[in-house]
Amino acid sequence: MGVSHPIFARLFARASVALDEAGVAAHRRRLVAGLRGRVVEVGAGNGRNLPHYPPAVTGVLAVEPEPRLRALARAAAPAARVPVTVAAGLAEALPVADGAADAVVFSLVLCSVPDQAVALAEARRVLRPGGELRFYEHVVAQTPGLRRVQRVADATLWPLFCAGCHTARDTVAAIGAAGFTVTGLDRFRFPEAGLPAPASPHVLGTAIRA
Repeated sequence: MGVSHPIFARLFARASVALDEAGVAAHRRRLVAGLRGRVVEVGAGNGRNLPHYPPAVTGVLAVEPEPRLRALARAAAPAARVPVTVAAGLAEALPVADGAADAVVFSLVLCSVPDQAVALAEARRVLRPGGELRFYEHVVAQTPGLRRVQRVADATLWPLFCAGCHTARDTVAAIGAAGFTVTGLDRFRFPEAGLPAPASPHVLGTAIRA
């Protein structure tokens, strides 16, 4: 069970290192700070979040459908301070029992899943009642001009070259519609310098499964 984007996977793996050096690593640390217990990371990519999980996490199941990125995540796993298992799987069909996770983490992945509602319903299924959803995503812009740019990008070449990524998704609204209560939300632009790009509006937040 998986998807294959070999060219994108190679480019993403290289770009993620540069992006971490430009400030994304700090957002990754914030994303997982304070987590405890059993964590499922959906779309773990090449494993750039794994070294940041705190020792109170008893185990991470890192689910990644793309085989090249999954192999890189397995290579990154020994650097984590917590036990990590890397597995094949899709956001829409997680290899996890109902209510088995204390937290589910999405990191720059809800932009590219085929159906956000299905992926979020699956995250809710595997979370225990009161469990946490942690998310770090680029999202729809709050200004009309940039939203128009995003719609054009999404309707043309952006998803083709970026493995199905869409820039104009209202991910925060989708999280609420999926039965989560958002308890913390930080909106910011990345990168901060320069003109806003289609994927520059970001959010980092926490939500609770009711």
